[in-house]
This record gives sequence, C-alpha cells and structure tokens, in this order.
Amino acid sequence: MPTGLVALLDDVSVIARAAAASLDDVGAAAGKAGAKAAGVVVDDTAVTPTYLTSFTPDRELPVVWKIARGSLFNKLVILLPLAIALSYFLPSAIPVLLIGGGLYLSFEGAEKVIEALTGEHHGETLADDIGDTAAFEKARVSSAIRTDLILSAEIMAIALGSIPEVPLVQQAIVLALVGIGITALVYGVVALIVKMDDMGLALARRPSAAAKAIGAGMVRAMPALLSAISTIGTAAMLWVGGSIVLHQLAKLGVEGPEHMAEDIAHAIGTSAPPLAGALEWVAYAGLSAIAAFMLGTVIDRVIHHAKKRRTAGRV
Repeated sequence: MPTGLVALLDDVSVIARAAAASLDDVGAAAGKAGAKAAGVVVDDTAVTPTYLTSFTPDRELPVVWKIARGSLFNKLVILLPLAIALSYFLPSAIPVLLIGGGLYLSFEGAEKVIEALTGEHHGETLADDIGDTAAFEKARVSSAIRTDLILSAEIMAIALGSIPEVPLVQQAIVLALVGIGITALVYGVVALIVKMDDMGLALARRPSAAAKAIGAGMVRAMPALLSAISTIGTAAMLWVGGSIVLHQLAKLGVEGPEHMAEDIAHAIGTSAPPLAGALEWVAYAGLSAIAAFMLGTVIDRVIHHAKKRRTAGRV
C-alpha cells in the first residue's frame, strides 16, 4: 500500500481524474443546453439591433457594451439564482413567469407593428427631436435590457430543462457557462452588424479595387440590412412571445391553443413533403406570431387607454 508522498500523489491523481470527468460532464451539458436554446439565440440576435439603429458611430459600441453588461446581469445575477431556486422549491411557478414574459414580448412586438402601420408613436423615437440625448440613450438601453431579460429567461429555462438530472451545483455551473457563452455570441454578432458600415468605409479607402468594391457594397447594403433586421426583430418578438405563451399554457393544462396551432402547422407541412419540416416550422411560427399580435394589441390598447384616462384626470 503506498505511503507518504506516494499516497498523497495517488489521492491527488484520483481527485484530478474525478474533477476532469466532472468538467467533461459540465461541458457536455452546457453544449447540449446551448444547442437547445439556439432558436431563442437567433431571435435575441435579431431583436437587439433594433435598439441600436441611428445612433452616432461613436456611441454604437458603447451602447452594445451597456446592453451586453445588462444581459450578463440578467442571466447571472437575476435569472440563474431564480431558476435554481424555483426548480428546487417551486417548479410550478416557472410556466406562469414565462407566460408573463411571453405577454411582454407580444406587447412590444404588437406596439411596433401598430406604430409602423399607423405612424402613431407611443414614446420618443430617433425620428423625433430629442432634447436630452443621454437620457434617450439611457431609456433605449433600459428598454433593450428589459426585452433581453425575457429572452434570457426563455434561454435559461430551456437550458435548465435540458439538464434535469444534473446536481444543483452543476446545474448552476452549466447555466452560468450557457449564459456567458450566449451573451458573448449574441453581442459579438450585434457589434459586427452595427459596425459593418464603418468596416465598409475602411475597406473603401484602401488602394485595392476589390477592397473598394467590397467596402462600397457593404456601405450601400447597410440601410437595407438594418431595415431587414428591424423587421426580423419585430417578427421575432411576436413569434417567440406567442410560442412561449402557447407552450406554457399547455404545460398548465390549457393544451387546446397549442394543439390547434401544431395541427394546422402539421397539415401545412404535409402538403409539400419535400419541404415538410421547414413549412411546418414557418407555419407554427406564423400562427404563434398572430396569437401574440392579438394578445399584444389588447394589452397595448388597455395600457394606452389607461394612460389617456390618467392624463385626462390631471387636466
């Protein structure tokens, strides 16, 4: 039997192997959880640039950094402890909280659609004459972080749901890794998107004809890209918000709306077998967005009716 230093080294090697195995488990779980949440990550990446349009170039990256810090705070300080606590003490509350988040996204998306269709603005926009730029930037960042909180909650809930058998401490580590990795990915891509025009200008100043052509093309494409991202972001708010509400209602026993949407989407998908999967996804996303727009419109009208009554009461 080994003694002294040999025994100590043997114990250390056993602990190291156990730690390495545990880290492998954590890494695998984090990868699986991140893959499960990929759909919401795409939505998050599409939604965020809508809060960055028309800022001056010198403020774009600082604003991205502020939102990214807020996103990390959302995931690691608010949602991670809440997710662990709820999964341990009150798992039945998670669907209710997610429905609240889905309704908020539905309201945000519906409000943007109403503004686009009617020209009616429910708050200060970049098209307005902004008196206090710093205050407007602060309000825009706060709005982005609030929306990120809902999307992050869905990401963390999906991640948590994919690792049900992992011990509590390991769950926390996996959720932290997922939160940090996804935040870095989303806001790295967002930073590249909002600085694409600056990169295009830098390329256009180079002596190479190819570089000039690529740079000019990037600059010309930027307005259309930002407009497309804004549209995708609004659509993402609606289809994610609607799908959250439908799915979580089903978990609470109200299965009719989700089953109806799934049946219609499946029927549409089977009408063209070669494209069945894609058509079914698009159909379900569209039906979720319609449901979200209807719910969001009701919430929007109630809120703005209440605001008008409150304003009239002050006169």
